[in-house]
Amino acid sequence: MPSNNQQRPPAIFLMGPTASGKTALAIDLVQALPCEIISVDSALVYRGMDIGTAKPEAEELALAPHRLIDICDPAEAYSAAQFSKDALLAMEEITEAGRIPLLVGGTMLYFRALEFGLSTLPEANPDVRAQLEREAALVGWERMHQQLSEVDPEAGERIHPNDPQRIQRALEVYRLTGEPMTRLQRQAAEYQFPFHPIKLVRAPKQRAVLHQRIADRFELMLQQGFEAEVRQLLQRGDLTAETPSMRSVGYRQMIQYVKGELGREEMVERGIIATRQLAKRQFTWLRSYPGVHWLDEEAGDILQQALKIIEDDLT
Repeated sequence: MPSNNQQRPPAIFLMGPTASGKTALAIDLVQALPCEIISVDSALVYRGMDIGTAKPEAEELALAPHRLIDICDPAEAYSAAQFSKDALLAMEEITEAGRIPLLVGGTMLYFRALEFGLSTLPEANPDVRAQLEREAALVGWERMHQQLSEVDPEAGERIHPNDPQRIQRALEVYRLTGEPMTRLQRQAAEYQFPFHPIKLVRAPKQRAVLHQRIADRFELMLQQGFEAEVRQLLQRGDLTAETPSMRSVGYRQMIQYVKGELGREEMVERGIIATRQLAKRQFTWLRSYPGVHWLDEEAGDILQQALKIIEDDLT
């Protein structure tokens, strides 16, 4: 209800698919409004993963500092649950300083976890499911059930060892969120987001425009030294293609190339395709996300559109 919204401090969500221009718009918003940026990106949290994640440049970060960037080592796991805790703490600090939190990124699971709580279980993730199936083919579903019992004892008790579909789903939820599915299901009615979100989406209307941006950005990453970045990460010895950070789009394909499993052209093609598939999944999330305002790049100044929506919402 409007009265409840007015009692809660505002927060701006700037969402969109990869390569849609969110960072540029966020920096413009920081110049126009008393905002401070919080990154909502599952890859930007990792130190040393700069080129392949399209991390904002030093000049951009000087203009508009981002919170929740470079907070984890690539060997560490970072979950939606941890993001929610970190983001809420940052949002409270920003609000207490008299500013407005501006949350920017494309990790839709993080946005949903923050706004609605982790009781909203994540949608099926093809990459995680495929990985679980590969593991099950190696060790069997009985061992996978034992793994589930270790991370979610209640689900392990409830789900029969001969029920691979439910074992897979429960493990998938845990790997996506870092939380046992049983605990998430119990949180359903308890969570209340303590901010009033103003939700903006930046995405080109023409999918071909986004596809071209994705291809151009991947080529730019290669020119900037993406291969050298991945080689340096692998030299540490504690990172593999299955480490959560290395499953980020582009990194898996580059690892395959570095190991000699793919030729350069095939690596580039697969990297671009994987990024397009990510963008498609992001669009699917965004179309079902409630209360969003879609900005229209073809209708003129996108910054002015965003400012008008924010102003109308706050008055």
